[in-house]
Amino acid sequence: MKLSQIIENFKPIQKGAFKEIEPLSVYGLDIISCKNLNKQFMGIKAIDNLSVGIPQAMTTGLIGPNGSGKTTLMNIITGMIKPDSGKIRIRDKKRDRVKANELRKYRMARTFQDGRLIEQLSVEDNLMLPVAENTIIAGLKETNIKDYKLRMNNVLQVTSLSAHRHKRAEELSYGLRKLLEIGRLLMQDADIYFFDEPFTGLFPEVVEQVCDIIAGLQQQGKTIVIIEHNMGLIKRLCDNIIVLDHGTLLAEGKPDDVLQNKAVREAYLGV
Repeated sequence: MKLSQIIENFKPIQKGAFKEIEPLSVYGLDIISCKNLNKQFMGIKAIDNLSVGIPQAMTTGLIGPNGSGKTTLMNIITGMIKPDSGKIRIRDKKRDRVKANELRKYRMARTFQDGRLIEQLSVEDNLMLPVAENTIIAGLKETNIKDYKLRMNNVLQVTSLSAHRHKRAEELSYGLRKLLEIGRLLMQDADIYFFDEPFTGLFPEVVEQVCDIIAGLQQQGKTIVIIEHNMGLIKRLCDNIIVLDHGTLLAEGKPDDVLQNKAVREAYLGV
């Protein structure tokens, strides 16, 4: 996608926009495949011989009881931790692991439950950090700073942070900090976006804003993975659900089918 198209796609998103989204022809193809993944912490299996795929251009909800391995799986896929064994394939690239500093190469980006903002930096500087390069050679391949600022202005509008652009991150409310974290995600112009509990603690109006941001990414045909405990939001946003339990795959498929699964209801919903 050309930069001009990226900038156009990041126009302010109006509440209620993108509710009617037509499926794309690439739906159903796995852009990420995990094969026989294992990860232990102090002898406890967090991921237990797990094989699972993430469909391309779909939104996948990653759900399960606390301690089921959701965040561990996301951390493995995005290179935050190394699996003990198993393989990961992203598009046509097979790896024993993904390194965190390779995410941009794979066009992946993610948020974190606890946020990773630099408290003493301004909103603008926090947005620019994810697209900064550490080497001269890599920097030569980058879009010039003017184009990044154009993208940043669009992200500021999408996240309602324009009026706070010069404030330090530590001065923002909890909801605005969440939006800034999502803004950092949008700055990276990835193909695959991971959201780790993006709605936790948000007021309803901010929840709606985050939903519209995700819907905007869906309209662009992005692949999205969401960890979330609110089943209403999972059903609303997701085309596909993966359910983990004790690090194993309990169920996967369309939300209505999976949430009616007896094993899922007993393990996760408690009914």
